[in-house]
Amino acid sequence: MQALSMLRAPGLALATSLLLALACGGADEPATTPATEGDETPSARSAEADEPRPDASLAIVAESERRWTGVAVDGRGRVFVNYPRWSDDVPTSVAVLDEDGTPRPFPDARWNECAAAGGNPERCWVCVQSVHVDARGDLWVLDPGNPRFQGVVDGAPKLVRFALSEDPATTEPAQLIPFREPTITRGSYLNDVRVDLERGLAFLTDSGDGALVVVDLERGESRRLLDDHPSTQAEPITLTIGGRPFESRVHADGLAWDASSGTVYYQALTGRTLYAVPADALADAGLDDAALAAQVRAVGETGASDGLLFAEGRVLTTALERDAIRAVDPTTGAVRDVVRDARIAWPDSMARGPRGDLFFTTAQIHLGDDPPDPFRVWRLPAAALSAPTAP
Repeated sequence: MQALSMLRAPGLALATSLLLALACGGADEPATTPATEGDETPSARSAEADEPRPDASLAIVAESERRWTGVAVDGRGRVFVNYPRWSDDVPTSVAVLDEDGTPRPFPDARWNECAAAGGNPERCWVCVQSVHVDARGDLWVLDPGNPRFQGVVDGAPKLVRFALSEDPATTEPAQLIPFREPTITRGSYLNDVRVDLERGLAFLTDSGDGALVVVDLERGESRRLLDDHPSTQAEPITLTIGGRPFESRVHADGLAWDASSGTVYYQALTGRTLYAVPADALADAGLDDAALAAQVRAVGETGASDGLLFAEGRVLTTALERDAIRAVDPTTGAVRDVVRDARIAWPDSMARGPRGDLFFTTAQIHLGDDPPDPFRVWRLPAAALSAPTAP
């Protein structure tokens, strides 16, 4: 485990207050659902549940005093992370961790420094939200280009591929796909990405204005879908995370891809309902809005989540209100804990390693600027994924 890798940034106070106030959702007013007799509120559920206990199977991979969100692991076991630009003081946006957990800017210092120096936003990391390694082994970096949630910077939103499968040492992008209106809006915050190699498509969520984005990777063309559809919108609820209310409205956020069934799963962060839609429906440009909406199904109420991942035939979710990683049966909607531990504070993103281990980050967003523990990347052995605990 590395020593704390970076000093606390003085600008994080503004960043966290912006996140908690705007939460990628612009000027939407927080909404709540009035409780009715017999309803089980999040606080009541939390009070009745056993407190999570330390789980010996969890291992700390790395720690940092800077907040990271995304994590990805390549075929050689290298761990990539990203630090979103939620303040002016983010010297590194994307990094690869050394064996001791020390972050090194990726692909190089210039990509990480040029935005602050006034460089071309099309060739700089402006505000990176997620990283993902596809089934081929290539790294994808998603930059929504919306620093501090103050609006999209012209030319900044992009999806960038690094062909690690061909050259693990590469520092040159193999593909760069820009996003412009009408695919995105000024309030967009492209959040997560998954890649369908068979169809040559990438699927993205927009947590800022609530939609899915589908990208034709060969042509570099993109379409905005399910815009303002209930499945991509925040639900009218208040979450309870670590005993604290979270009232901000964050739309479609987590994303998972099941290549075996050709299904895309997604969920609003401010929501407890998991949705699914066939990739063929998203790929069909001939479907109108109503026909596409008819293909969407609710998997079930699975709990609030920031990140999703399909693994071992189930949808894994980062359970914000339970300090846990959960597994959802995509057919029945049944939900079980895989691991629950009080140290899993705002689990954000997940990735599988080459041996099947699960890696995930803790972003601690609900704890503000100065959480008691550092931000961490965790590892859970692959065996734990096949033996979930009781609900």
